[in-house]
Amino acid sequence: MITGRTWKFGDNINSDLMLPGPASVLSEQEQTKWLFQANRPDWVEKVRPGDIIVGGKSFGIGSGRPAPRSLRNIGVACLLAESISRLFFRNAVNFGLLAIECPGVTAMVDEGDVVEVSVADWRITNQTTGATRECLPIPDMLLSLMQSGGIYPFLEKQGLLAPAESQS
Repeated sequence: MITGRTWKFGDNINSDLMLPGPASVLSEQEQTKWLFQANRPDWVEKVRPGDIIVGGKSFGIGSGRPAPRSLRNIGVACLLAESISRLFFRNAVNFGLLAIECPGVTAMVDEGDVVEVSVADWRITNQTTGATRECLPIPDMLLSLMQSGGIYPFLEKQGLLAPAESQS
């Protein structure tokens, strides 16, 4: 169960907007400072670990930039969106960001509402208003990858990859 304060974004939020080109040469930590600078320049200072992003249709369209990694690195607990770009979704899996498609979510959530997300029954509850909605389930293997922190931590836990600090 995940519970967090929401940040609402509209339709067609592309990965270039989330993580602009100049940030791509920076370290993972430095990249987080660039998140959403073009449309919400003060967002990075306001977002807190455990917060939830609510997005519209086609969230994450565009390039394959590692925006999900940066969102995870600043502590975003979950993304709920009307629909998610396939490439962005795959990057969310790889980098361990829980990203769930939930048609109708933008109509039931206002920015700042507190939302509870249950992957046990694929339901979200707006604790501010009491509204509930079912989400589209994520296949177990992909959910496991997301909950493990992404593909590399998952492989490390399975003993299929040496831990990063042990690699030379």
